Amino acid sequence: MNLGLQYPLFGPEIQCPHCRQMIPGLTLTDTYLCDRHGAFEVNPETKDLVHLQSGRHWRFWKGEWYRQHTHPDGIRFEIHEALDRLYTEGYRATKVVIAERYRALVNAYLERNSSWRGNEENPIPRLYGLPVEFSPEGKDAPCWDVINFDLEKEPGVPKRYPYFRLFE
Repeated sequence: MNLGLQYPLFGPEIQCPHCRQMIPGLTLTDTYLCDRHGAFEVNPETKDLVHLQSGRHWRFWKGEWYRQHTHPDGIRFEIHEALDRLYTEGYRATKVVIAERYRALVNAYLERNSSWRGNEENPIPRLYGLPVEFSPEGKDAPCWDVINFDLEKEPGVPKRYPYFRLFE
């Protein structure tokens, strides 16, 4: 008998999407069990990992689990956390690209101020002051079926500001 068929879809063990510790797959089931977070079940049709207690869904892409959001606050909070991480790493974001599948979910939360001249017909939507674009759809970008957003970044403001030298 093929041992691979005895385990859930992702193999004998995976990283827990919450705590990242390795958790075992239960043989002859579609379930993984974390000591801290409980059971996760694989939906074989969608390949989603579903946390049974909360109903949260994750999808796997290139070694990482990505939470699949059903409420705008979830995706907005995740973007905000990523912006904080960038800042602490010495970068600043210049643009947010959000997966097209979230357009209807986040559309009401985007800022749509026109330019100060008031002559812009299609103002660029913004989130947290950053320009927002939505991902391409189709077979050209399969990652966007899984990942939620991407931040374009550049090196941030230096740690020492020139005006502080007045006080040295």
